[in-house]
Amino acid sequence: MSSDSKAVEEHREDILNRSQTGASITLSPELFEQLYLSPKNNVKGQLRQTFGNPTPLALGGFLLCTTPLSMALLGWQGAGGFGAGANVGSYFYMGGLLLILGGVGEWILGNTFPATVFGLFGGFWFTFGATIVPDYGAYGLYSTTGSAADGLSQEQFYATFSFFLISMAMLCTVLAIASIRTNIFLFFILFLLIPTFGCLSASFFAVSNGNASNALTYQHAGAGLLLAVSFLGWYMFLALVLLSVDFPFALPLLDLSTVIPGRTQRTPREHHD
Repeated sequence: MSSDSKAVEEHREDILNRSQTGASITLSPELFEQLYLSPKNNVKGQLRQTFGNPTPLALGGFLLCTTPLSMALLGWQGAGGFGAGANVGSYFYMGGLLLILGGVGEWILGNTFPATVFGLFGGFWFTFGATIVPDYGAYGLYSTTGSAADGLSQEQFYATFSFFLISMAMLCTVLAIASIRTNIFLFFILFLLIPTFGCLSASFFAVSNGNASNALTYQHAGAGLLLAVSFLGWYMFLALVLLSVDFPFALPLLDLSTVIPGRTQRTPREHHD
């Protein structure tokens, strides 16, 4: 091997911070967390050397829904409407489909936490898309005049749907707590989604109570938070894509998995003490 080729190879290994052992490749905890958004775990077999990384695919699908939705809810350039229904196709085939596929890919690789996050958010986008598609009848079951034979009214629809958004805020609370062992950016994304869903649910409750002014205020607050989530997500997506092509430099995600030791890492030390 020439000196130039050897230097290139050493540079590549230095950037990825990998160590070669036999026929397998072991990733450092920091690099593993940056690639998979999960603390490093031990899984039998060579699946991670056989299959590609599904994380950027799922994250990209999430961003291609949250970014336009946040801008539409802010009313930019006259955009708007219930759930920004003009983009319902992206909710199904970008958010829902790609997140589910990414979650399945993470599950195959043995990465439980990202598989859970991607799977649940994929289900959210499918649910949200189905809610605003007329053929599913979610909105059509409620009368716009409140005089339907079954007693359902438009106000009841908004109040009922708000509880689903509150449940999403509760879900993000649990995921945000767990993400403390991943990286700063993922933690803040999940943390900001808690008030995001809270503001959007408050907006729906305000609509159900006939308070249009407060509803718009809460909607814009939630949309602004969702836009901030999108910006953080785009940074993470860029970092993952650069790693996938072995770019000359890597963007830091501020890994926390080695800063905050896990229970299995602390237990042997406690037994020794």
